[in-house]
Amino acid sequence: MTTTVSTHHRKRLSIIIPTLNEAESIERQLTALLGLWVCGVEIIVVDGGSQDATVALAQRHASRVITSEPGRARQMNLGARASCGEQLLFLHADTHLPCRADRKIAQALEGSRCWGRFDIQLSGEQSMLGVIAICMNWRSRLTGIATGDQALFMTRAAFEAVNGYPDQPLMEDIEISKRLKQLSQPACLRAKVVSSGRRWENDGLWPTMLLMWRLRYRYWRGEDCHQLAEEYRHAR
Repeated sequence: MTTTVSTHHRKRLSIIIPTLNEAESIERQLTALLGLWVCGVEIIVVDGGSQDATVALAQRHASRVITSEPGRARQMNLGARASCGEQLLFLHADTHLPCRADRKIAQALEGSRCWGRFDIQLSGEQSMLGVIAICMNWRSRLTGIATGDQALFMTRAAFEAVNGYPDQPLMEDIEISKRLKQLSQPACLRAKVVSSGRRWENDGLWPTMLLMWRLRYRYWRGEDCHQLAEEYRHAR
């Protein structure tokens, strides 16, 4: 599915939210985005076949809800191509933006940078989540590689120049970061998005950390991302 949008009707920013069985968080997420929607930000939810009430809940608040084959990269690409914005923000359903994120993104993309991400804060009961977030932010700042939890944003021109997200089941955020770095260094905003630490707490902080580092290392070595995705699903 491809949607062509007249440039005369394009908005400044489009937020694309991929979902799959996110009924517990999607309504809270979209309610938090109402202030941006009122300011003219387009909000598109792309659902990958949820078996719960995600779609019904999203239809109450989103500018548009699209159904897609499952796969986060596939869903985000579909949402981007159906959107109107000259700037694109890819947001996880359990990640919440800082105040006036639209202005922060616009300012970050005014100069030579064509993409970027936010710093991250992990919500949860365990204090170690704060240390993990600090490490994620510093690693990202040093390497120029962002994770999806950090809410990647970019100009539409940059998205199209790298042909969007690679259609792969894992590490799509790392791969698009590598490609975008060929266009410019990222704008690393110190304003924080707040992302749920549920994965870390449910699966265990240290096991999750070791799993992610091991998978990243193996991906860096060139191992097949489909095999890594199978191991990730099995481990979880």
